[in-house]
Amino acid sequence: MPRRLLSLLPLLVVLALAACGGGDDGSEAAGTTSATSQDDACASVDAPDPKAEGGQTEPTEPLASGTTYKLVFRTSCGDFTVTLDPKSAPKTTASLVALAKASFYDGTTFHRVVPGFVIQGGDPTGTGTGGPGYQTVDAPPADTTYSAGVVAMAKGAADPIGASGSQFFVVTAPDAGLPPEYAVVGDITQGMETVSAIEALGTGDGPPSQPVVIEKVTVEES
Repeated sequence: MPRRLLSLLPLLVVLALAACGGGDDGSEAAGTTSATSQDDACASVDAPDPKAEGGQTEPTEPLASGTTYKLVFRTSCGDFTVTLDPKSAPKTTASLVALAKASFYDGTTFHRVVPGFVIQGGDPTGTGTGGPGYQTVDAPPADTTYSAGVVAMAKGAADPIGASGSQFFVVTAPDAGLPPEYAVVGDITQGMETVSAIEALGTGDGPPSQPVVIEKVTVEES
């Protein structure tokens, strides 16, 4: 298994993307302004103990057609909601719902926060290398772009296009400049201010300045 998931771009390009969020044209990435107020939105919490990776079973059936599925994340920085797009990634969205219902994400952290780029979580071990013990593949269309609020899945550089475990990322850049290789599972439809608060704790390409804990993920169906 790759030791570094979401091996997206060389470090210099990542830093350049982060810098692009702070230009003079008013297009700063969400969360890079009013950093003090955003920091205040996050409770000071201890990092949870790492959880064991693996042990999960890949679902064999897609999500029910005609039903809207939402994942509601309760975090130490507030709540946000992801509305899933099963048409874009049928196997991966079914996996996310199954993992959420199994409490797989509860008590995990955002282990990687890159200002002006992405926030990344979903690793039970908190190291950036853990997963559920299986992999799904939903290759995105060639014209896929990754803009602010898009939720997609992390993968290792050696993994096939559209491969996913449990690690996800939320794009905070207006355009992350990523190639169409990462399965898109949905969008943030509520709580982007929480995403911004998490992003404001980023100090580079690595863990945030204080632990950000995913306390619980709830599945809503309508």
